[in-house]
Amino acid sequence: MSPSSDHDPGPAAARARADATGGAHPASTVLETRNGGRMLIGTASWTDPTITAPGVFYPEGAHSPEERLRYYASRFPLVEVDSAYYGLPSERVAALWVERTPPRFTFNLKAFSLMTGQPAQVRSLPKAIREALPEAAAGKARVYPRDVPDEVMDQVWSTYVDALEPLRSSGKLGAVLLQYPRWFVPSKENAADLVRATERLAAHDVPCAVELRNRLWFGDEKRKTERTLAWLREHDIPFVMVDGPQGFESSVPPVAAVTSKALAVLRMHGRNRETWEARGVPTVERYRYLYDAKELAEWGERVAEVAESAKEMHILFNNCYANYGTTNAIEFTELMRKVVKQEAGSRNQASP
Repeated sequence: MSPSSDHDPGPAAARARADATGGAHPASTVLETRNGGRMLIGTASWTDPTITAPGVFYPEGAHSPEERLRYYASRFPLVEVDSAYYGLPSERVAALWVERTPPRFTFNLKAFSLMTGQPAQVRSLPKAIREALPEAAAGKARVYPRDVPDEVMDQVWSTYVDALEPLRSSGKLGAVLLQYPRWFVPSKENAADLVRATERLAAHDVPCAVELRNRLWFGDEKRKTERTLAWLREHDIPFVMVDGPQGFESSVPPVAAVTSKALAVLRMHGRNRETWEARGVPTVERYRYLYDAKELAEWGERVAEVAESAKEMHILFNNCYANYGTTNAIEFTELMRKVVKQEAGSRNQASP
C-alpha cells in the first residue's frame, strides 16, 4: 500500500507544516537531557535533488554545496553523510565540512559498503585500491569483501578512517554507522565480524553504532530481542533503534533500547510499505513518507524513556524525499523540547 495523502502530501504542504512549527536553530536543537547529556536531531541527507529543488527547503540563492551546508547547519546540529556508503570519503572534503559548519555541529557517516559486507562499484574505489585488486576482481563491475584480499581490505579501512581525521580532531565526528544488510543474519561468524569492525574503528578513536536489518536478530519473541540487546551491551556497542515498515525480512521492530552509555541512535526511515523491499526503486522514493503528529508522539514517549541512559542521543530522519525529513526533524525537535521542559519543571517541583 502506498502512503496516503497525509503521509505524502507534497513539498508545499510539508513546508507549511515546518513553517507552522516555527523552525529550529542549533542553540535550541541541542537539547539537554535530565542526566546532563545531549540530544541532537537532524536528517540523513542535505544534498538530494528533491531537497535542493527551488522552494523546497533551501532559500533562494543557496545554490552551491557550501551555501547549502552552511544553511542546513544553521537549522540543525546533526547530519548523516549517506554518500560515504557509496564511495570512500576524502580528507579534503571532510576538512571543507569542518570549515563550513558551526563549532558544535556533528557529522555521522555511513560506513563504506565493503566495511559491512556489501558490494562496492569498482569504479568508485580510489585508484590505489583498484590497482591493488587481483585481476579477476578488478575486471568486475562490483566486488564483495570475499573478492578482496585482506591487505586490500586493510587499505579500505585505513583510507576511510584517515579521511575522518579533520572531523575527529575538530570534535565534529559523531559516529560511523555500521549498517548491515538483510543477509547479515545471526551467527557466530557474523557476530565476530561485527565485533572486529567496531574494534577497527575504536583503535582509531572513532565511535560507531550498529544497525541490523534482518528480523532474525529479534524474531517474534521478546527473549530473542533481549538476547541481541544483551550481547550488544556486553560489547558496549551502540544499538541503532529503527522505525520502518513491519512484516518484511528486513523489518526491525520499533524497540527503544540503549546498549552503550556513550551513545544512542534512532533512525526514522518512514513507513512506506510499497517501496521498502521493492527492486529498482530509487533510494529517495523508498523513504518517501511524512510522519504525522501521532507517529512522532509515539517515538517521543519512547525517546523520553531511554534518553537518559546515554551521554548523547542522535535522532536522524532518513525519510529524505524533498523536505519530509527536515519537516519531521523540526517537528520532533519542538516535541522533545516540550518534553525536556516538562521534565525540568517536574524536577523543580520535586526539589525541597
